[in-house]
Amino acid sequence: MKNKAFILLAALAACTPREAVPAAPDYASAASWYVTDRSGKADIFYVSSTETVDYEVGGTTFHYASGADSAACPGLRSEMQGVDRILSGDLNFYSPFYRQVTMETYADSALVARRFPVAMGDVRKAFRQYVSSMNGGRPFILAGFSQGGEAVVELLKEMPDSLRPRMVAAYVLGWKITPRDLADAPWIRPARGADDTGVTVCYNSVEAPKDANPLVSGGNSVAINPVNWCTDATPAVLFDSLTVTLDPASKMLLVDGYDGDSSWPPYFQNGCYHTFEIRWYGDHLRENIAERTRAFLALQAR
Repeated sequence: MKNKAFILLAALAACTPREAVPAAPDYASAASWYVTDRSGKADIFYVSSTETVDYEVGGTTFHYASGADSAACPGLRSEMQGVDRILSGDLNFYSPFYRQVTMETYADSALVARRFPVAMGDVRKAFRQYVSSMNGGRPFILAGFSQGGEAVVELLKEMPDSLRPRMVAAYVLGWKITPRDLADAPWIRPARGADDTGVTVCYNSVEAPKDANPLVSGGNSVAINPVNWCTDATPAVLFDSLTVTLDPASKMLLVDGYDGDSSWPPYFQNGCYHTFEIRWYGDHLRENIAERTRAFLALQAR
């Protein structure tokens, strides 16, 4: 039976089409990073969301960003610059270019399962390089949006005991943390307020639970309202026109008052506010990152 199973697996592997994969980034090179050094007391390590679509080079279709050639990734750089401007304040900002998988990949969960390990392998190597050669022993914040949030969850699950005490907080934006994730990594502690440290912030925004995209939020078990930092159904006002309320049952942020079209076919239907997760809450996130950092440094000083 073992021989038959081996033959079957070998046959399936032979039938799996080999995909073209760009060269791996060299994280010892400054060209593989977007960095802003503000001489801050703490860092943000940020993993970008999906900014890449399938593309052709010489007749070959690629399903991964060209992480080794950052000049070929203007979307990634633009997001890094924007998020740095929105979130960092006085903190240093480190963000790696990586072979993220494309938007088309995320239309098929089987393709994500096959391709995401390449992207995650790059993020893992980048984070190790950051810790060993760039961080200098400072406290750090992990943050990622969408595909980047997925990568942050994996970094949290793999983080060694020796490193966890230096993490101010982790921000998993527009992605999910499932009961399985928490079982695999019981050290992932959901944020309960505005200034607890060593915790993880997670949220997803919709008009109603039916509008959620299962890929990014299905099965999520961790949520907090980034406007008032409550984990109950206390509503909060955003921009004087939107009301943001956490639904404890679905673990979704329910946003009332937005009358624009938020759809992005075929990925997000109208009423799913995935693309607004940083833009809407950016001021609150920046203030909260600063508040948690102050609380962390105060604890260290005792």
